[in-house]
Parts: sequence; structure tokens; C-alpha cells
Amino acid sequence: MSNVTSTKDLKRVLGRKELLSIAVGQTIGSGVFALTGVAIGMTGRSTNIAMLIAALFTLAMTIPMIFVSGTIRMRGGFYTQLALLSHKTFSGFFIIIHILAWSALSMYAISFADYLFALVPVINKTLVAFIVLTIVYLINLFGMEGAAKVQNLMTLIMAIAITAFSVFGVTKVEPGFFSPPDFMTGGVPGLFAAAALLTWAIGGANVVIHLGAEAKNPTRDIPFAVIAGTLIVAVFYAFMSTVASGVLPVSAVAGKPLSLVAQKVLPKPLYVFFIIGGAMFALITTLNACFGWVTKPILQASVDGWLPKKLGLLNKYKTPYVILTLFYVESLIPIFFKFNISTIGNMAVILNNLFFAIVCYSAVNLPKVVPELWKKSHYHVSHGALVFFSILGAVSTIAQIGLLIGVLTPAEFIGNGAVAIFAMTYSVLRLKSGKVNMEVSYEEA
Repeated sequence: MSNVTSTKDLKRVLGRKELLSIAVGQTIGSGVFALTGVAIGMTGRSTNIAMLIAALFTLAMTIPMIFVSGTIRMRGGFYTQLALLSHKTFSGFFIIIHILAWSALSMYAISFADYLFALVPVINKTLVAFIVLTIVYLINLFGMEGAAKVQNLMTLIMAIAITAFSVFGVTKVEPGFFSPPDFMTGGVPGLFAAAALLTWAIGGANVVIHLGAEAKNPTRDIPFAVIAGTLIVAVFYAFMSTVASGVLPVSAVAGKPLSLVAQKVLPKPLYVFFIIGGAMFALITTLNACFGWVTKPILQASVDGWLPKKLGLLNKYKTPYVILTLFYVESLIPIFFKFNISTIGNMAVILNNLFFAIVCYSAVNLPKVVPELWKKSHYHVSHGALVFFSILGAVSTIAQIGLLIGVLTPAEFIGNGAVAIFAMTYSVLRLKSGKVNMEVSYEEA
């Protein structure tokens, strides 16, 4: 084991293919399997159009992040962006939010166990969730290169399973798909409300921004992975939702899981393959992707003094094994204490959107902070366009927070507020302590 001196010590092993695979694997998760039925209840058979609109919403929120990640290599991901383009206090705020919110890793292992229980009702769900989390943790302990290869294979299998569902199902879609009363059941407002909801299922590709230290060509490949990953997932989802809403009457599938239609359109062996290779692998690829990127901002924060430097120890595979192990242990707590999965999910989404709003707006400072690099950027735009998209991204994320707050229980609302207050207090006090000495964690690439 060796003490890390900088995120420069990480291996640059991720090319365009690996980053795209991580982006797709991170994005396709429990969201589409849980939310498609809800969206059908809101807009009927126009859910496929809502999926594509949701992709545009997601990209609008991501544009300011692409401006930055397409200009410089950020070894600490969004942490580095906030350190560079915003006040240092927001970097500390981000890192505490990041640590506390990502107990949500457990959500994917718990959901995996739920799907397996549907196939094999005799299993112990807690034990299965523990085993799955442990296996993915161990895979990532041996470095990003091996984890990326596993991700590529699982993403391929997942794509085959989803394609099988769509191909078999499209031949059984009822005639008159685009005709009322089952199309646009909620009118234009219902269509856009469904699209807003589905951004939670389609968003996620931007996490590859955290992998700047390990990307071979980050300013070229990371924006590509974010944009292409989002659009690929949106197209997959649009086909899936066409089958999900078009085979059976809308009234029969509204609010129901995809497995209901899968049983109708797939032969038994393919149905089992869809549940395992589609739904369950979607959760595993998301979990694997998370373990790959979630440690990187904390590694840089440890180097900079926001956290104890010993957290940044690397093993011989250049994995920040202490941080990875702490996340593993943190994720075991909701599994063994049986936390409500919706509470975990809401906590992660709300807190992450809180700092995403700051991240988006901070992009307006690019021309002032790195003027020469911004001029050379492939994503260089006018100052007016930069300001417009930065504000648009910030407003979009704040709007999502508003939508989510409306469905929180009082305890969840208080919990989110307490975490935000603690994070800001910690950041202010740590900065005043003089222990924070932030190195430059960005560079031209």
C-alpha cells in the first residue's frame, strides 16, 4: 500500500468505449422498471414521446457540465469544478453531501434482491443484497480496468435483454397505437409532467465526469459518453415504453411494473432472461458504475485536507481502498436495518440536485478563470449562450427539487434539511481551521 499524494497517481485506463459503457450502465437502473408504469398512467401510450422529451430535459441540465468537462481534465469531477469555478466552501459542502447521499448504493442491491425474490420466493433478501454488494465491492477493489471489463460484458447482456423485450413485444402492439383515447391521455400537461418524472430514469450519464483522472482523453470522450449515453438510453426506453403501453390496455398497465407485459410477450425462458439480464443486470451495472466513480471526489478532497489524508490510501491496483471500504460499510447499514428504499432514493436525488444547481451555475465563470483554455475548447460558445445554459441547468435542477419536496414525509424533509445544514457548517468550520490546502486538480487535456 502507498500513501496517495495526488489524483495524478490514478491510472488513465478508460477510453471512449469504457466511459460510454459506464454511462449507459449507470443510467439504466431501477428507474425505468419502476417509473414506466407511472408515466403510462400520466400520459398513456405517448410515454415513448415523454421518454425522448425527458432526454432533452436531461441534456439541457447537462450542457453546462459538458462545457466544463469538454474544456479541462477534472481529476476530482464536480468537486474540482466547484473548487475552480465557485467558492471553496461549496467544495466542502459538496463532499459531505456526496458522502451522506451515497448510502443510496444500497438501494440497487436491495432492489436486486427484490427482483430475485420474485423469481425465487424462498431466498433471504437481506442475505442476497449483502452478497451482491460484497461481490461488486470486491470487483472494484481490484481496480477500474477490471471493473470496466465486467461493466462492458454486463451492459452488452442487458442491451440484449431489453432488445428482446422490445423486438418480441413490438409485433404484439395493438393497432391504432397513436389514436385516442389511449394516446396523450393527460393532454400536453400530462405529457410534459411524465417527461419531468422520467428525467429521474434517464439522468445519470453525467457521473462519468467524476472519472476525469482515469480517462485517456477526457475532454473528447467524457462529453461524448454523457451525450451518447443519454440518447442511447432514451431510444431504448422509448421502444420499451411502446411495448409496455401498447400490448395491453392502458388501464391494465398504468402504474404496473414492466414484468407484467414481459410475461405476456416473452416465452418463459426469455422472460426469465429479461428479468435477470435486463432488470437485475440494470441494477448491477448501476451499482458497479457507482463504486467506480463515487470514490474519486473524496480522494481529491482527502488530498486537499477536507478529510483526513489517510482516507486517500491507494492499493497496488490504484484503488482508493479505504474510501471504497467505508462506502461499502455505509451501504450495509440500510440493508441490515431495512431502511425504506424510497427514503434512500429521495435523499440521494434531492441532495444531489442541490449541488447540481451550484455546479451548473458555476460554469458561467469559465471564461474568467481559464480564459485561454476556454477559447481553445471544442465546446466554446458566446458568453451569452454560456450564461443562458448555465442558468437553465440550475433552474431545472431546482425545479426537480421542488417536485420532490412535495412528496416527502415530514421526517424525510427534516432529514434532508439537517444534512444540508450539517454539510455547510462542516465546510465553513473546516475551511476556517486552516487544514484545507487545495491543490490544483484540473489540467489541460
